[in-house]
Amino acid sequence: MKIAIIGGSGFVGTRLLLSLKDSSTFKFINIDKAQSASYPDITHIANVLDKKSLTTLLQGVDLVVLLAAEHRDDVSPVSLYYEVNVQGMRNTLEAMEANGISRLIFTSSVAVYGLNKVNPNESSEIAPFNDYGKSKWQAEQVLQQWYEKHPAWNINIIRPTVIFGEGNRGNVYNLLRQIASGKFLMIGNGNNKKSLSYIGNMVAFIEFLIKERTSGYEVFNYVDTPDLTTKDLVSHTGSALRKKIPTINIPYALGILGGYGCDMLAWILRRKLPISSVRVKKFCAVTQYDSSKAMSSGFIAPFTVEEGLRRTLSAEFGR
Repeated sequence: MKIAIIGGSGFVGTRLLLSLKDSSTFKFINIDKAQSASYPDITHIANVLDKKSLTTLLQGVDLVVLLAAEHRDDVSPVSLYYEVNVQGMRNTLEAMEANGISRLIFTSSVAVYGLNKVNPNESSEIAPFNDYGKSKWQAEQVLQQWYEKHPAWNINIIRPTVIFGEGNRGNVYNLLRQIASGKFLMIGNGNNKKSLSYIGNMVAFIEFLIKERTSGYEVFNYVDTPDLTTKDLVSHTGSALRKKIPTINIPYALGILGGYGCDMLAWILRRKLPISSVRVKKFCAVTQYDSSKAMSSGFIAPFTVEEGLRRTLSAEFGR
């Protein structure tokens, strides 16, 4: 089976290729607008907005894993979310059809549910609060409409919560780095629960779908349980690093005010800052999701979330 990973130069794609590169069952190509630091020999430089190049590169492919996305909190202009995430989906589907490919695994996001929802599952209300979540939902709608006209296709959609792990430089890494520095400021009371996905498990679930879910249209939340509170993350980090982590609590109202101040400063300076109102809201929000469908599918996660945290902290901070 020949698999094309679109957007495979990033964090998830690199780990997926690492996990499967020695398989005798699969052959891979990576299509990305950026060169892969780890797998340049199988990487082809192309953009999801270039349908002609996609169509050429997907010749002979049996399955596509679509990871490419605009996902940062501070993408500018915001139209890029919709160009890459939505039009990129349309281009991918049309390039697949031109090559007779009918299997797709797409990584969407739990951002489609919005913030502070009560453990939503795959059939819960869709209410994204930002352009990233809105664009991911629109991409899913494109897929739904496509499947209605192509019922023989095999489409699997994964809605992961925030993914962390060795080598990632996203929000969880920034949080762990702040905690490990001993200069951590807790905004709010820290009792808000955070659903997390460890990269080793996320990649294993994609592998499971490649091998086991070969027909139909399915949507899966992906979350590693149990959910941890922000306080739990501080405690686990301190335990893994063998150090007491002092924390100072800042009321939410003051924290969000500071976030808006940073938004204004970023606009004035025309620079991206590490703190923003969106990041404060996400930090303090309850982000808890139901992944019982994925966990009852036959998939067995190879790592606990605590083990994932220990492995990440050991790799990043040497403990």
